Amino acid sequence: MVLAKGNNNSNKNGYVREACSVTRYQDLCVHSLAQFSNTAGRSPSKWARAGVSVTIGEVKKIRAYLAQLKRNGGFMGRNRAALSDCAEVFDDALDELHRSLGVLRKLSKTTFSTQMGDLNTWISAALTDADTCLDGFQDQDNHNNSNNNKKQIKLLQSRVQNVSYITSNALALVNKLATTGIGSNLDQHKS
Repeated sequence: MVLAKGNNNSNKNGYVREACSVTRYQDLCVHSLAQFSNTAGRSPSKWARAGVSVTIGEVKKIRAYLAQLKRNGGFMGRNRAALSDCAEVFDDALDELHRSLGVLRKLSKTTFSTQMGDLNTWISAALTDADTCLDGFQDQDNHNNSNNNKKQIKLLQSRVQNVSYITSNALALVNKLATTGIGSNLDQHKS
């Protein structure tokens, strides 16, 4: 009985590893998407949805963290402006990711190619948004920043970089779906 359970867990782990094999940040992919192994199985469309869903959750966490940093008011000058810009680009990213998830929920054989193009555009834009946020804090390690500010900036950069990696993984999963197409093992929505 325990052996059967072990084999089942092995299969589940195999599904997420197989899905994540196309991503750049495979360990992060496996860790962030393992919970979807039962439901996604070998379905590229379900893995793409899972990747975008996880990315949405991470972007929401970053937005909450940015709001907290703004409320605390510790940032001044260029850093305060960079913080506001960061919040704005993550609002954009969230819109792009929600649009992407909507399309992934309504895949159609007749418009699949257009849908994949839209997804690639929107998720790539969300990835660019994360990079844009990071750019605002470049060259900020000068003597005008307090040690506390430097620590907060480093932590923010680390969190944003993590979102960037997760977004990159979601894009890879969508691109895998684009090359696989809508097959018999995928959720099919007929139009």
